[in-house]
Amino acid sequence: MNVLLLAWKIKLPPMMEIITAEQLMEYLGDYILDAKPKEISEIQRLNYEQNMSDAMAILHKLQTGLDVNVKFTGVRVFEYTPECIVFDLLDIPLYHGWLVDPQVADIVKAVGNCSYNQLVEKIISCKQSDNSELVSEGFVAEQFLNNTATQLTYHGLCELTSAVQEGELCVFFRNNHFSTMTKYKGQLYLLVTDQGFLTEEKVVWESLHNVDGDGNFCDSEFHLRPPSDPETVYRGQQDQIDQDYLMALSLQQEQQNQDINWEQIPEGISDLELAKKLQEEEDRRASQYYQEQEQAAAQVQQVQGAASPASGRQSGSNERKRKEPREKEREKEKNSCVLL
Repeated sequence: MNVLLLAWKIKLPPMMEIITAEQLMEYLGDYILDAKPKEISEIQRLNYEQNMSDAMAILHKLQTGLDVNVKFTGVRVFEYTPECIVFDLLDIPLYHGWLVDPQVADIVKAVGNCSYNQLVEKIISCKQSDNSELVSEGFVAEQFLNNTATQLTYHGLCELTSAVQEGELCVFFRNNHFSTMTKYKGQLYLLVTDQGFLTEEKVVWESLHNVDGDGNFCDSEFHLRPPSDPETVYRGQQDQIDQDYLMALSLQQEQQNQDINWEQIPEGISDLELAKKLQEEEDRRASQYYQEQEQAAAQVQQVQGAASPASGRQSGSNERKRKEPREKEREKEKNSCVLL
């Protein structure tokens, strides 16, 4: 969406300060429908309509994340997945910089033409092999992944700088994140979207000139603009991390809710009553968990007591001390619950 907005292919209403993910998906869906080529052959039309149908089917995934699988041989080389159709359909170039240096022969041999997923499977297979050469190859491949954990190599950065055209608007994939990227006067820049920069109006772009991620911040004209308050930016970044963690917890909670027997919940129940029932189920699971923990601790206590009565009495005292914080923690969790 940022690429399409910066390219003036999509326009939002003026003075709009807040937009929901659902609204963004509507704008994107409308653009895909309107961008259909007019003068094309029948075969091209059928092919485009099929791609459009496939893209619409995975459009909802854009709110949570797309599945792309890089290959280490080129900045535009990805294993084909249905999600890649969206970029092709919107004519948005997708890049990455996780490349093997062709001058390092042993790594080139170990990685080959594998995608990331294939390379992980190869490493596991090589480790279990009786062939010493395969074991060595798997070790080299594993070392490559460990040494390039930032998912950007200097060879990849050089290839990126060469491949991206001046003024081109594209998407850069790294560490399971998609960033808007452009090139200005031979230098690569990423659009700043971290929450920590929400109030930094003059911080728009961050230079991409090394693999460590510490770039220079610039304004919309690519003039150097350091953040006015680094501490505020740091807190904002921490808030973003916390929000990512809460999202993970939310997804986990959804999975737990799927385990609930919904057939036992009567029809026509109000939202408040449903929330209470879900909270009761959560309290029951929490209580069961703590009981299991306490029973396990009691069993350990019995074994220790049988071995040494003196140490058993001391451990029992400590056990009582440990139970009190658990009870307080459980009570705190109940008090902090909010019915949505």
